[in-house]
Amino acid sequence: VQLQASGGGLVQPGGSLRLSCAASGFTLDYYVIGWFRQAPGKEREGLSCINSVDGSTYYADSVKGRFTISRDNAKNTVYLQMNSLKPEDTAVYYCAADGTLCTVDPNYEYDYWGQGTLVTVSS
Repeated sequence: VQLQASGGGLVQPGGSLRLSCAASGFTLDYYVIGWFRQAPGKEREGLSCINSVDGSTYYADSVKGRFTISRDNAKNTVYLQMNSLKPEDTAVYYCAADGTLCTVDPNYEYDYWGQGTLVTVSS
């Protein structure tokens, strides 16, 4: 069972990036997928999650209106489209899978966590 986040990189303020969360060893269809990030010297922050059953989504206030989570079950991948990026969005971004709860609570331990991808927003 493995999750891998990818798609990070360097982007200018106001720019966009799309992160991908790919699974191997299991099917994402049956799991809630969440996106989190952790900036240097800061605690983990929950960003968004998407339910497995009805595809409903939740967003933290810090990213609402700028980030969009989506899933492509055929590709066994979940995406995080990030627009209007700000320097304070700089962080390592992680995806996680859970069999039960869709939450952006940073203290909730999802069942599976992937390795992160670094996003740097800078001019």
